[in-house]
Amino acid sequence: MPRRRRPDGFPQTSHWWRLLAVPASLALLAAAPAASANPGQQRGGPTITVLSGRADTLSGGDALVQVAGVRSGPAGGLRVRLNGRDVTREFAVRADGRYLGLVTGLRTGRNELVAAAHRQAAAITLTNHPTGGPIFAGPQVQPWDCTMHSDVTGLGPPTDAQCDTAPVFRFAYMPASHTGFRPYDPAHPAADVATTTTDAGRTAPYVVRVETGVQDRGIYQVAVLFDPTQGWTPWSVQPGWNRKVVWPFGGGSAPHHTSDLPTNVLDDTTLSRGYLVANSGLNVHGSNINENVSAEAVTMLKEHVIESYGEIRYTIGAGCSGGSIQQYSIAEEYPGLLDGILPNCSYPDLWTVSTEVTDCGLLVRYYAANPGWTPAQQAAVAGTRDASVCQFWNASFVPVGIPSRAQNCGFAAGDPRVYDPASNPGGVRCDGPDYQQAIWGPRPPSEWTAPERAIGHGFAKSPADNTGVLYGLGALRAGQITPTQFADLNAGIGGYTVDGAWQPARTDADPGTLPTAYRAGQVTEALRLDEVPIIDLRGSANVNDIHTDYHSWEMRARLDEAHGNHAGQVIWTWRSFGSFVGITPPPDLTVQALSTMDAWLARIAADHRSLPRAVKVRLDKPAAAVDACWPASTTASAGAEVVDPGYTGACGAAFPHYADARAVAGQRLSGLALKCRSQPLRRGMLPELSDVDFARVRAAFPSGVCDWSRRPVGYQPSLPWMSFAAGPGGRPLGPAPRSH
Repeated sequence: MPRRRRPDGFPQTSHWWRLLAVPASLALLAAAPAASANPGQQRGGPTITVLSGRADTLSGGDALVQVAGVRSGPAGGLRVRLNGRDVTREFAVRADGRYLGLVTGLRTGRNELVAAAHRQAAAITLTNHPTGGPIFAGPQVQPWDCTMHSDVTGLGPPTDAQCDTAPVFRFAYMPASHTGFRPYDPAHPAADVATTTTDAGRTAPYVVRVETGVQDRGIYQVAVLFDPTQGWTPWSVQPGWNRKVVWPFGGGSAPHHTSDLPTNVLDDTTLSRGYLVANSGLNVHGSNINENVSAEAVTMLKEHVIESYGEIRYTIGAGCSGGSIQQYSIAEEYPGLLDGILPNCSYPDLWTVSTEVTDCGLLVRYYAANPGWTPAQQAAVAGTRDASVCQFWNASFVPVGIPSRAQNCGFAAGDPRVYDPASNPGGVRCDGPDYQQAIWGPRPPSEWTAPERAIGHGFAKSPADNTGVLYGLGALRAGQITPTQFADLNAGIGGYTVDGAWQPARTDADPGTLPTAYRAGQVTEALRLDEVPIIDLRGSANVNDIHTDYHSWEMRARLDEAHGNHAGQVIWTWRSFGSFVGITPPPDLTVQALSTMDAWLARIAADHRSLPRAVKVRLDKPAAAVDACWPASTTASAGAEVVDPGYTGACGAAFPHYADARAVAGQRLSGLALKCRSQPLRRGMLPELSDVDFARVRAAFPSGVCDWSRRPVGYQPSLPWMSFAAGPGGRPLGPAPRSH
């Protein structure tokens, strides 16, 4: 008797992948040996390929595996064993002729998978990790609140401290009126279900299944067109899925100690075209400001998608602000997770942007204590169009650096668990470096403050630094500020303490953090971004906003410095009229960006030449992937597109980009320095200053001033696939394991 199916479409068994029709499998074995065999099998023997991710970053106890190079299955003498246990029955020749199986029962740690036939064998080590993590991001932050949001997600209570709980499934549909998604009950199908035609030309009922679960203590969701009357296996995919994925990363920036909701996956633009949409709450930067944890969440969920839904042609990242930071950081440091990215209102990384935040906080405080600076002079020092940019940075994100602020942790104000330097020095510190202590490690005893001495260990190190920075140097040379203002500013701007309070002295990076920042990719240098197509979507916002146009060009400068070209990056700009809503792409431009990226990646996937991927990114670029702007309107359809490579013409005139305070101080456009190398301050550097003012400046810089012509302090090329499991500083995982 046929097995009943769950409402989600899978058979009612925890081992549904074993329900293979044996006669059909044997028929395939008999009919397709030539398709499944490698012509060189007698010479090379079998090979094992893990399809669902790197063999050393698996989680959840399973892996989708392909065996090739020998005649498949028991009929061909092939046996597959996991830790000595025969798992051959998990494999079969699938419809495309490949011999695939979902291997289950992996134990935590190392597992040996062996495929052997006729005195030939291949083996590979599969390293499995718990569903609750971690894998490579290092020790997880504590405390952690498993906030399941059950009223929204339907998730049950957590079964352990890792927030693990069974996944839940629900359905939604788009009505024929296209007035937004509505709940769908497969037992009582709605009568007004719309149809949609995917970009693969498949027409399907517009019904979407949403899976919600927990991995790595983060709530995830997966949405895809799904016929609830049909089954789905990773080797038999429903036709509504185009085998492509869009990953929406969320904005903001905060170190929450809670399981927060992911970005909404019910997106009509992508789902209607056949894309699967997936992401985790750990991919929302307003909840999680550790990009390594975000990459770990992508690794785990992408593996789950492949094992449950099937292999992915390519994955496209999307998202604004903090969402762009994650895209750039993950594409650079964990190559292969994202194949193309659509950063919107972009920043290159967290830590170089944090220099702008802290500089603005210090400048705003200085101006408040030293009246007389005009708004134009303040803007000249900050490098911005007007003074509003720094004011917005100061109001919105300077408080995120205060470790005693409970809201930063996602806790209610007054939460007794939170740090207070006097009453609770051992409490949880709600700031970025302490949230990232797995990366930086603790401060040494020589630097301990009274609260650290009271608890007997150091707070997290920080790479923040502003020593040597001659604030306003460009404005001085341009005559926009007076020599006395320049001298007074640099003598009095100060820095921040480890508790986020102002201090008269400049901030000095903690020992050992700067090499880690570069080696571990906390600064996105773009060394591997030439392998990733980028369409940078920039709603122009140079006034009353923090998302200034400058940062798109900052990343372009990094690409140019790293590779001598920026062939893989395209910048599209439209007019936002300075409103926050305006930085979100208009719907038609969103579609245009997605379709252009899709065409770009499809060309690369179809290019089988033996060329480096970076070369393919450049050669397979579609004609539509070119710098352009829409100066007349906020909608692409209403305003004429202007193609302007490099923004040297009409786009450059309509959308000038400005700078930040470090660029005014002399740093290159690429903005890679967290801490500059120093040089002695010489009289000829500041001829505009009187002897009295020069003496004040020299006294403010006893260790010298920035030499921006040299590599930053601690610089070293970043390494891909860093793991912090063995401790702060990180170690590269190295190449992905292969069978031998």
